[in-house]
Amino acid sequence: MENTIREKRKQLGLSQEELARRCSVSRQTINAIENNKYDPTLSLAFSLAAELGTTVDALFTPASP
Repeated sequence: MENTIREKRKQLGLSQEELARRCSVSRQTINAIENNKYDPTLSLAFSLAAELGTTVDALFTPASP
């Protein structure tokens, strides 16, 4: 799974720490998701999308083969 979380977060001027706080997760979790090391739960994906003002479909795309 690939994502555009880092780009969206930076557009909004949010730090990883701030986004993590808003989504009730650790900064390390946000970092791992941004670096495609961790796929978030569905509820976290919806929370991230809401905080970043977008949809889950717009944030996440299947990884290239």
